[in-house]
Amino acid sequence: MAQAPQTLDALAVRTWCGLALRALGRAREEIDAINVYPVADGDTGTNLYLTVESATTAVEAVFAGYGTGSAEPSLADAVRAMAHGALIGARGNSGTILAQLLRGMAQVLAADSPSEQDGTPGPPGTDGAGLRRALRRAADSAREAVAHPVEGTVLTVASAAAEAAEGTEGDCRAVARAAYEGARAALAATPGQLTVLRRAGVVDAGGRGLVAVLGALVEACTGEAVRETLHAAEAATDAHARVAGVPGGAGAGPWVRAEAAAQEDAHTGAGTGAAGPAPASCADATGTGGPAYEVIYLLEAEDTAVARLRARLDALGDSLVVVGGDGLWNVHVHVDDAGAAVEAGVEAGRPHRIRITHFGLGDVHTGGEQPPRERAQRAVVAVVPGEGLAGLYTEAGATAVLARPGEPPASGELVQAVRRAHAREVVLLPNDAELRHTAAAAAEQARAEGIRVALIPTRSAVQGIAALAVHEPGRRFDEDVVQMTSAAGATRYAEVAVAEHRSWTTAGICQAGDVLGLIDGDVAVIGPDVAATAVTVLDRMLQAGGELVTLVVGDEAPESVADRLEARVRESYLAVDTVVYRGGRQGALLLIGVE
Repeated sequence: MAQAPQTLDALAVRTWCGLALRALGRAREEIDAINVYPVADGDTGTNLYLTVESATTAVEAVFAGYGTGSAEPSLADAVRAMAHGALIGARGNSGTILAQLLRGMAQVLAADSPSEQDGTPGPPGTDGAGLRRALRRAADSAREAVAHPVEGTVLTVASAAAEAAEGTEGDCRAVARAAYEGARAALAATPGQLTVLRRAGVVDAGGRGLVAVLGALVEACTGEAVRETLHAAEAATDAHARVAGVPGGAGAGPWVRAEAAAQEDAHTGAGTGAAGPAPASCADATGTGGPAYEVIYLLEAEDTAVARLRARLDALGDSLVVVGGDGLWNVHVHVDDAGAAVEAGVEAGRPHRIRITHFGLGDVHTGGEQPPRERAQRAVVAVVPGEGLAGLYTEAGATAVLARPGEPPASGELVQAVRRAHAREVVLLPNDAELRHTAAAAAEQARAEGIRVALIPTRSAVQGIAALAVHEPGRRFDEDVVQMTSAAGATRYAEVAVAEHRSWTTAGICQAGDVLGLIDGDVAVIGPDVAATAVTVLDRMLQAGGELVTLVVGDEAPESVADRLEARVRESYLAVDTVVYRGGRQGALLLIGVE
């Protein structure tokens, strides 16, 4: 095997992300099974996987932007993409903390990139000293992001990794190995620090995920995979048995058993890791109560507003984690009043991608399972570009996945939406040509879980509207899919947007600030005025005929554009109807559909 480089460069970061995603994919069920803190909802492994998937997608997009030439992104480009992807894709308590860990590393590693050093020539990546500083910054920034840090959690594991790295000399290979081994040792001791873990007979789930991520870092730096002594299936089985009160057998793995000494310390109160009274937020995990909702959202806000938001959310609930910076934050909190938590975000700035989860009463860790909700026969899951369309699709009975400009959903997010739809049959509408492969991967995963999924390759939200209009849940599945596909295929689509930079297009050269009219994905019109360009686009589309024009107007479009287009249709196309929707912040100024 070829010798791995001694520095951590952009390519190594890309490799690390891919390896971490695969490692978490293998360990996801195991980590879900041992998830008892801060809430025993069995999703930590899944949340960590989705967070890293988003980070990986962002890094891959940076490399794709460089094409197939010899040029590659800088280390700064790669780590900033990794951190941003993790931030916008973070899920749950542990995923949000992991996003901050990656952000802390990125702050140091980006500063070590030659492109950030006033043009001074240097190696393409960071050395062992840089990685040590990055790991320390990661651990410190994660603690700063948590309102009330608790030992025996992923924070403890991250700090131990940083301390082990700081005590090691050498290149990135030596530092990565030391961090991994330090994290492993700290993870094994977590039951001696947190009562809820000792009672369940498991280690911390978030810390277990971080160990997997650091193991991937070792492999990225050395080219050698780390050896773990526990398989995911074995750990999941043993964890379920222990949480249910069944002692682990001879095959019980060390992640679940932890260290016998740590267990003894926890029982007797001896040693430095003696367990004191369980923190208040442990109530969730022990089944004695706790906040009813998990609230997560991305927030565009200034630093001063976020400081006030932290204080308000801390008074509303617990498990508060606010990560990010530079105007974009990921907010996570457990509360009883979900509306108040969202309202606090509105006062601080602009919250979006809001997710509110009600913690169910039934759980494998606490007993008292509720009867499962009856599955619907059929559902529609659709990706939509703005809040207005999300509301429209939801009113029509679809499960909407909001895709903000520059923030496409990952396949894991689509799989989660398919599960949330809770139906035996699901029609998936990606509504974007660039999401075709992502949607196909999500459909395959859902099918593997026993859900019948049909993917209709809609390339615009207006095609999705046409498909949803003819959706009939009472029809046979295949017939319904055929009718929806036919309606989408019969709908031409266009959008009006503003060019961000000078470039070549199929209609000629455009300058930054020009208005572009795209028909079926290709630039057809370049103009100086939004309304005039939109009229030209509409005329070209209606030359081939049409019965219904759908207009989806974005927040940044001129107020008069919809009125002008409706008037144009009334005056020149007498047999054509028009319907107008408000799309919200959807990226494009205007979407046009002609059926």
